[in-house]
Amino acid sequence: MKTKASDFDKKFDDGEDITADLDLDNARRPEYEQKRVNVDFPLWMIQSLDREAKRLGVPRQAIIKLWIADRLEKVS
Repeated sequence: MKTKASDFDKKFDDGEDITADLDLDNARRPEYEQKRVNVDFPLWMIQSLDREAKRLGVPRQAIIKLWIADRLEKVS
């Protein structure tokens, strides 16, 4: 059963649980969708990334994403 927007808004404003009214299987976060890109790195850079990833216990890709995100936040 669908919920009217006004009823949904009231439940939300009253602090009630609205998760049953959401279609979480089809939920999206605009601008956070993934897109695959290929980047070529010199071998020394990959080795450094791998050492840091191993030290932190995370995959190489996580280090790359974190560092790029950090840099982008600084320049914004």
